[in-house]
Amino acid sequence: MNDKIEEYLASNRDTHLSQLKDFLAIPSISTQTEHKGDMEKAAEWTAESLRQLGMDNVKVYETKGHPVVYGEWLKAEGKPTALIYGHYDVQPVDPVELWNSPPFSAEIRDEKLYARGASDDKGQTFMHFKALEAFLETTGTLPLNFKFCIEGEEEMGSPNLPAFAEEHKDLLAADLIVVSDTGMIEKGKPAITYGLRGLCGLQIDLKGPSGDVHSGLYGGVIQNPIHALVKIVDSFHSEDGHILVDGFYDDVLTVTEQEKEEFASLQFNEEEVKKELGVNELYGEEGYSYLERTWTRPTLEVNGIYGGYQGGGLKTVLPSEAHAKISCRLVPNQDPDKIVEQLKQHITKHLPAGVEVEMSRFDQGHPYLTPIDHPYVQAAGEAYEKVYDVKTSYIRSGGSIPIIATFKQLFNLPIVLMGFGLPNENFHAPNEHFHLENFDKGMRVLCHYWEDIAKMEL
Repeated sequence: MNDKIEEYLASNRDTHLSQLKDFLAIPSISTQTEHKGDMEKAAEWTAESLRQLGMDNVKVYETKGHPVVYGEWLKAEGKPTALIYGHYDVQPVDPVELWNSPPFSAEIRDEKLYARGASDDKGQTFMHFKALEAFLETTGTLPLNFKFCIEGEEEMGSPNLPAFAEEHKDLLAADLIVVSDTGMIEKGKPAITYGLRGLCGLQIDLKGPSGDVHSGLYGGVIQNPIHALVKIVDSFHSEDGHILVDGFYDDVLTVTEQEKEEFASLQFNEEEVKKELGVNELYGEEGYSYLERTWTRPTLEVNGIYGGYQGGGLKTVLPSEAHAKISCRLVPNQDPDKIVEQLKQHITKHLPAGVEVEMSRFDQGHPYLTPIDHPYVQAAGEAYEKVYDVKTSYIRSGGSIPIIATFKQLFNLPIVLMGFGLPNENFHAPNEHFHLENFDKGMRVLCHYWEDIAKMEL
């Protein structure tokens, strides 16, 4: 990478951060209908950024949900084409009272940028814009061809992007796909993610009496929906963390001994995790390490549970309804459709008498696993090493990016997950933030990578 690109990124750092703050100020919460206008605003902000960057054929494509933003630069004759994927939507901010600063008013404290979306994924997507800007402003061209596909529904499982990608296969055709929506192992230790867990979920709605009733008159003679829901939830796991849903583990792909050795070589500090999380003990499926549990084993979690009186003091009623939201992180070769059906059968089997149940599904994505020996993947690791001056690790992730498996099925291309977030940056939680060290170094890594890819002969 030439010195002019380095100088450009350094001298324009304040301008870039100011622009990113404008992006982060848009409350583009995809799962909340009241933010539909904000989603459109964020899509147009993204499109305008691509136009100003110098991308051609920039367009905001409408879907059945939130828009997809596309742009391209195809002037590097004979060079490969990289499709860059990211998302402009963010998670809800609740509970907002736990934020130390307004979630959509970005603040820099201790060289960390605090705002919803700072790490997941506006900040990382934005880095791609500025890395290419550095090339164009200093050299007048780009080392290879680029396409952008930036969606607005990743945080709700990308329900409409597969259909969009299927319909626009020619538009999105490329030689590789690059995604920056993952993370590093820890500060100063870069990683290429070669495996992601899949995702599926259900909402459980229990209905008892036609309305809330007096606990003195009816307590002890009718089923309490909250009690019934607790019994169902308790039936999901054994005491040692094993999931008790029939058939749940049938298709789980066994981890190789080589992978286990590589995980162990990372010398992951479980004590540090306990300290960061403020817990005195870790919990999980017996017989597996922390990394095995989070990277290679499936989960079944209750994400929310509610029902009955929530106000101050005591209101002695039996509630009419009780509700729970549950999700599963899935591993290769589990199928989300099959798991959802197994969950429904389990819930029906364990439904206490006296209540009725309705179940509705949401959030679905297949797990993903890719070979790490592809030259494009190895080049990414080498680009990290040029900037961070340490060996790049190849890891799996406990998280999910639903569209990745779809891209793999549709295009059968190498997908390179080059993330710059850190595990403790509170994405999906209050006080989300992004370490600016990785903002600065990450753009340099990307510039090295694009130059190296351009020199390859495959």
